[in-house]
Amino acid sequence: MSHSPGYAPGSTPGTASGSTPGGTPAAEVAGLWRIALPHTTAAVPIARALVRTALADVDEGADCDTAELLTAELVANAVEHTDGSTPIELAVELLPEGCRVEVHDPDPSPPGDLAGQPPHRMPDPWQEHGRGLLLVRTLSTACGHRPTARGKAVWFRLPRAPVQA
Repeated sequence: MSHSPGYAPGSTPGTASGSTPGGTPAAEVAGLWRIALPHTTAAVPIARALVRTALADVDEGADCDTAELLTAELVANAVEHTDGSTPIELAVELLPEGCRVEVHDPDPSPPGDLAGQPPHRMPDPWQEHGRGLLLVRTLSTACGHRPTARGKAVWFRLPRAPVQA
């Protein structure tokens, strides 16, 4: 996958105001990748590949596996729980202290219990759904959502993984 430094094919740089989609000052971002994804289940493997490729730009310390897992959960939620006529946007910010991933979708409703208290009950172990936001809350250092002009952005942060000796 070829790209200009810090950007995925078909992507756009940070906002003109000098900050990134997540509000991080542009000077603090080592790289920014943005891409519009189809509003289908095909978006999930594309998003996973983009996150892995973006984190490969970091010399060491990127937790690619966790970033891929959490990104897949957020993209799958956006596909399943929002109107299918609008593309989903994925933004990956490479930061000195780790990474921040945002998934933008057209539904302004807050996502379940992402930023709040854990649910009153654990997901049913026999169900195939109901664990995505629990994984995001548990495995990320921070997560949340924010309104956007076209819906909402759901995000998480991961720290740099400890360097193996």
